[in-house]
Amino acid sequence: MPSPRRVVLASTSRYRRALLERLGMPFECADPQANESPLQGEAPAAMALRLAEAKARAVALRSPDALIIGSDQVASCDGALLDKPGTHDIAVRQLTAISGRTASFDTAVVLMDTRTGKQGSRVVPCRVTFRQLDPAQIEAYLQREQPYDCAGSAKAEGLGITLIARIDTEDPTSLIGLPLIALTELLAEAGFPVLA
Repeated sequence: MPSPRRVVLASTSRYRRALLERLGMPFECADPQANESPLQGEAPAAMALRLAEAKARAVALRSPDALIIGSDQVASCDGALLDKPGTHDIAVRQLTAISGRTASFDTAVVLMDTRTGKQGSRVVPCRVTFRQLDPAQIEAYLQREQPYDCAGSAKAEGLGITLIARIDTEDPTSLIGLPLIALTELLAEAGFPVLA
């Protein structure tokens, strides 16, 4: 590491934490406690970026001299937002609705340097085309993986990959919730290259 800068992930997501652990650098996690309500007429990519910035800003206020990572993902299909289902019934409805269709997962990442006040950001789009799913397949999948904390009700990094026909993205980690290719670019631009 070029310096002992603190790196703080503004998230309590176990998925984002696991992704950031792949980079092999020390970091802390902090709960951003940000309002994640959508704004009227807000495009998914714009919403993802706004929320990633809000999370980073909230944690930056209590983390001087640190690099703060904020990230957010907004999933949608034909203009309708796909929230985390939370329950089995909602997950069934969600997977039935996106069966045979293409959903968009727009993931934003923000790197805020509280030492310099500088900020960098990226929004990484990901398009996921789902197979035609019958009720028995949906039920079998949900019983086995129970992805009720995942937008779109499918974990592509797990058994959910069997529901998917195609994934189009420049960064496969963006679908899980933290685009590592974009993040490593932002870290390098901030003078904190991962492999230094």
